[in-house]
Amino acid sequence: MKVKRGIGRLFQVMLLLFVITGCSTNNNVSTKVNSKEDASKDGGTLVIVRLSDAENLDQQFMSTINAASITHGKIYEGLVGRDENAEIKPLLAKSWEQVNDTTWEFKLRDDVEFHDGTPFNANAVKATFDRLLDPKVGSPRAVVLSMVNEVKVVDDYTVQFILSEPFSPLLSILASHEGGIISPKSIEEYGGKIINEPNGTGPFVFESWTPGQEIKLNKNKEYWGEKAKVDNVVFKVVPEETTRISMIETGEAHIAEPLSVTMMDTVEASQSTEVYRSEGFGTEFIGFNVLKKPFDDVRVRKAIAHAVEMDSIIKGVYNNVGKKANSLLGSKVFGYHPNMKAYGYNLNEAKKLLAEAGYPDGFETTLITMDSKERINMAEVLQSQLKGIGIKLNIQVLEYGTFVEQGNKGNFEMFISSWRNATGDADYNQYNLFHTSSHGSAGNYFFYSNKEIDSLIETARSEQDQEKRMELYSKAQELEMEDAVYIPVRVIENLAAVSKIVDGFSISPSGYLEINDVSIKKQ
Repeated sequence: MKVKRGIGRLFQVMLLLFVITGCSTNNNVSTKVNSKEDASKDGGTLVIVRLSDAENLDQQFMSTINAASITHGKIYEGLVGRDENAEIKPLLAKSWEQVNDTTWEFKLRDDVEFHDGTPFNANAVKATFDRLLDPKVGSPRAVVLSMVNEVKVVDDYTVQFILSEPFSPLLSILASHEGGIISPKSIEEYGGKIINEPNGTGPFVFESWTPGQEIKLNKNKEYWGEKAKVDNVVFKVVPEETTRISMIETGEAHIAEPLSVTMMDTVEASQSTEVYRSEGFGTEFIGFNVLKKPFDDVRVRKAIAHAVEMDSIIKGVYNNVGKKANSLLGSKVFGYHPNMKAYGYNLNEAKKLLAEAGYPDGFETTLITMDSKERINMAEVLQSQLKGIGIKLNIQVLEYGTFVEQGNKGNFEMFISSWRNATGDADYNQYNLFHTSSHGSAGNYFFYSNKEIDSLIETARSEQDQEKRMELYSKAQELEMEDAVYIPVRVIENLAAVSKIVDGFSISPSGYLEINDVSIKKQ
């Protein structure tokens, strides 16, 4: 399937690509962006080569930051956003106030249009969130705003969110990709089906998507704010990392992500490419499906946690990139518990717990992981370490989209994954990963349920006192650790390989690619 928007624009892009076509180091990749012809074009085409494709382009159905990076802040925008310091800033809303514990009012901009020419107003905001929360639509992201009873139109440019209970992190959710405002025409056209042609208010306009190959965006020349510096953006799917890096060296691409730790030295030694690094909100972890035997027994989960020698993984697999984690919250996230202790390496305790659980000689199980070098390397280290307590660990490496699909369905026993936390608030982590209502596609791949933790998370959502919220999240994290639902690995560092002719690129702590200010130096 190839999704297109605007035949005229597509013809222009194809004509440009015809002019700049050159030899490629990768099959199906032929865009030569660092040529004299391209350098003469104002703005130029930014090419980003990525490990995997988006699973879809509908922000109300996305389950990954990988997909959201294509649309969030580029095609779609929210009422509020985040500045370079991750602080909440006005975006499509000029201002807001909390009228009372359960009512938030937003004053909207009156100079914005959607890409299809439809005016942005209060009715568009209402239509967006009505669709998100409609049970008939069945959005897996509805859970993050389940406390919204009504989005009320006060006048053309004033809207209120009426909540069923106080919800402290509301602004942080509205600033994430779930808060992106969709054109009412798209909502009318697609209804409850996934939107294949995203239509928002952002600085880039969707051009086309060829699944498994590439997504094209064009500069929005009518954008209400500061316009993008490049004319076009192409996100290309290039699974092989050495090929991605080579494409920057040869001028066929400008940015390659993600970048593995094992390739950092190669990139740093290059005369044309450099490493981008920044600490993220998220963490990497080893998880258990607690509904699957033998992982329905907490003693088995604790035994494995004691059998993992994490320092050697941080050093050997990650070359000390990203500090060792003690929680599924990154240290920069509101609600992080700095004093919590993860399980220490103790083989004798691990063997004792396995014997108590009825597995004195161990057992055989399977771990799934996505096809990234570090994850595969980590899985192999785990395989070796768990032999020490008699566990035979089989490793199943899955393409990213398949990994997500299996995780959503719970078709696994153990897994390696990460949670990037789109909002910087503990609620996004705790509710999505641990609340009973979030099983599967909402984020709770552990399929874990604990009534006490559910209550702590729900109370923290409504608590207005931020110190009390911190205490509630600390208690929840301690209980989750006591139940050994997961094994924390490390705080994620965002890594990418970037051409030295690129200025203005960054990755937000949430993991979104930030390209609105990117420019390409003329050669």
